[in-house]
Amino acid sequence: MRSLNRVVMQKESRDWISGLGPERLDVLELSGKWGESFPFRSYQALNRWKFDPCKGPMLDGNGKVIRFDLILANQVWEHLDRPYAATRNIYRMLRKGGWFWVAVPFFAPFHGAPVDCSRWTARGLKNLLVEAGFEADRVQSFQWGNRHVAQRNLEVPWPPVLRDDDDLTNDPEFPVVAWAMAQKD
Repeated sequence: MRSLNRVVMQKESRDWISGLGPERLDVLELSGKWGESFPFRSYQALNRWKFDPCKGPMLDGNGKVIRFDLILANQVWEHLDRPYAATRNIYRMLRKGGWFWVAVPFFAPFHGAPVDCSRWTARGLKNLLVEAGFEADRVQSFQWGNRHVAQRNLEVPWPPVLRDDDDLTNDPEFPVVAWAMAQKD
């Protein structure tokens, strides 16, 4: 079953990641396993509770920062107590030229897992990434949604599953989800 809130974001993001040449990338995913369907050179998925990016970057046994070509964070940043610190730590974990992809809900019910802390628009995500060290011209941010999807977000159980009659037309003034891709210099 596909989440209505994620269908457009995942399609556009899948196209973007495929364009990077996934077979050349060493990848870390925080929060899920959305990325396991790509043919990455290497792929590691960590539950956000096993590695807390708020506390610092991932280190190897010698205390050196572990670096990646791409780090994915799908629907987890809203659950972080310190998202700015976490984003700075992600920046440190990227290789030169590496990418950070982050997706977050904007118009979604409270969903503590165990906490629910933040919401961002596309502009807000870009600001977060710039404050963490990414150059503004190396950040692309997007948002998608409409009133129909927002109304469906009030359904129980949540999140709503895509139906054949769902309207996927974007209304830029009514975002439901935002995502961004940022490249380290």
